[in-house]
Amino acid sequence: MSTAVPFSLLSDTALVKADGSLSIGGCSLADLAANYGTPLFVYDETHLRARCREAVQAFGHQQTVYATKAFLCRAMARLAYDEGMLLDVATGGELHVALAAGVPANACVMHGSNKSAAELREAITAGIRSIVVDSFDEMDRLDVLHNEGIDAPAVLLRITPGVHAHTHEYIATGQDDSKFGFNLGNGDAMRAVERARRSPSMQLVGVHCHIGSNVFAAANFAKAADVMARFAAPLDLPELVLGGGLGVAYTSGEEAPSITQWGSVLHDACAALGVRSRVSVEPGRSIVASAALTLYTVGTVKHIPGVRTYISVDGGMSDNPRPVLYGSGYEAFLPRAVAADRPDSARLVGKHCESGDVLIFDAAVPDGIRVGDLLATPVTGAYGHSMGSNYNKVTRPAVVFVADGAARLVVRRETYDDLLVCDVG
Repeated sequence: MSTAVPFSLLSDTALVKADGSLSIGGCSLADLAANYGTPLFVYDETHLRARCREAVQAFGHQQTVYATKAFLCRAMARLAYDEGMLLDVATGGELHVALAAGVPANACVMHGSNKSAAELREAITAGIRSIVVDSFDEMDRLDVLHNEGIDAPAVLLRITPGVHAHTHEYIATGQDDSKFGFNLGNGDAMRAVERARRSPSMQLVGVHCHIGSNVFAAANFAKAADVMARFAAPLDLPELVLGGGLGVAYTSGEEAPSITQWGSVLHDACAALGVRSRVSVEPGRSIVASAALTLYTVGTVKHIPGVRTYISVDGGMSDNPRPVLYGSGYEAFLPRAVAADRPDSARLVGKHCESGDVLIFDAAVPDGIRVGDLLATPVTGAYGHSMGSNYNKVTRPAVVFVADGAARLVVRRETYDDLLVCDVG
């Protein structure tokens, strides 16, 4: 059946104008493309703020930690902090961007499965709020730093709860076979607790888990809460962090719990188990994914009779590697006719020298797409910009925030000269 792109996949301020074209934040997508070029990430700032506020309302001020790996630039770091969220940084680089944005170190939590001694030293010296310790080797590094005179940081222990999330295997993290955390089933979790409690190089304040990313089943989160609450209750620690990973709808027919619904599931599970710890979460995708879309320009339309049609755009796996990595699905539409039916089928591909450079494997598209058309893919606000690359020396796209009829450039488009900045010849 031929249908238009589902309006539910567009951000909060999406509006179809009288001529059938789309605006976001009061800004015409066609005008944005003309002013900033394509590919272009367009973020609805009103949507971003609304999701931050919803999360803070559901979990509490400074009990909601934005997972910056989903999307990070200085403007996003400031926005999340201004809306009452802490920031989860997984590397020294993410911490550097957060600090450059004016976010205080004591509003940042340091993650990472293989933090270097340098990253730990920098984070502790800067005054990081807490460190989520992931391994016994990391504890060894903290011991060495403490012997060098570095203060003992507040730490949480990342626990692998043995909960299998219904998501892609590459982004499932809570099962026993995981590179992350201390395994609960084999006793490593309790051994880590005992070591942390007696160690002068760390101050144990809580435990943490994360079962995976883009999880749609609320029951998975409830199970993780149950397992973690039973482990944490006898420890009587002040903090219990249940991670993030809440999924979002990317394509027609998909449904995901809202942040508010997610909060209810976790709070109910913890209340039923008598949890006394402060419960925190780390949403990322659910804050930013549906806040943005990507604008492309069509460069080639290739019909292969009896095989398929290929539509090539001026971006691809360098600005959205998720379809290549995870087989992730997306939708596409023409911003000049957002409500148009999409009776045709095509493979939407990028400009890279790879057959696997695919954005949508089987895209429903309007008929009559032609070279030069502006094409949009919604729900690209998470893990597009942040996982982007310079493959084939393609320059990374610009990022704009739009609100109240105005657009502001928050990440400029890279230039060819930028490709040479680190090239010392």
